[in-house]
Amino acid sequence: MNKAYKFRLYPNSEQMNLLTRTFGCVRFIYNKMLGDKIDYYHETGKKLSNMPAQYKEEFPWLKEVDSLALANAQLHLQAAYRNYFRSPKSGFPKFKSKHRHQDSYTTNNQKGSIRMEEVGDGVDKIVAYEYSIQSFEAVVSLFKQCG
Repeated sequence: MNKAYKFRLYPNSEQMNLLTRTFGCVRFIYNKMLGDKIDYYHETGKKLSNMPAQYKEEFPWLKEVDSLALANAQLHLQAAYRNYFRSPKSGFPKFKSKHRHQDSYTTNNQKGSIRMEEVGDGVDKIVAYEYSIQSFEAVVSLFKQCG
């Protein structure tokens, strides 16, 4: 049985900057890989197997963010692409847009890289829960304020 916990985070400006860069890089790598897959398929009629690591030399700023978030973007794209070729009713993968009301990415915990702690006076500032398990997947989402 899988359990899900949802927390509201209040990141400081440095953390928010890192989150914003990660959202942008994940969206960029997904769109870049999808575009390359489409171009390759039109040229050769075959599926392209590309990895986020091959783009890091051309775009060095991809090295600044969580590599597991980029790898998970690749996995999500591969699943969407595979589903389309299995069943075209599922629809062709779409490019990710910056102008949605929510940004999100998936990452994985490795050796305590994601740590949840309660911060003073019972107020959950940054994070609110201490995980005792060593391996889990985290989805980080940012809902943009409207109005």
